Amino acid sequence: MSDTIHIQIDRADGSLQRLIGLVERRGFHIDGMSMFDEGAFRRIALTVRGRDAGRCKDNLGRQIDRLFGVRRIGNDMIQSEAA
Repeated sequence: MSDTIHIQIDRADGSLQRLIGLVERRGFHIDGMSMFDEGAFRRIALTVRGRDAGRCKDNLGRQIDRLFGVRRIGNDMIQSEAA
């Protein structure tokens, strides 16, 4: 099953690389990504799925929320999609 996480992140050098690296290190595959620039930040819709059943999207969301430059993410911004 894939999940889409909606993120607002600063347009700083390396911010996208930090986000992708975190997702991969935490055991998730990135199935898709759409990104829109909005002034000083980017709005990202990231579709991910866990490498195994033990991966928790809620934990991933909390870890992304702690990343430097992330302005907004919340439980209301995480939507499940049928795989």
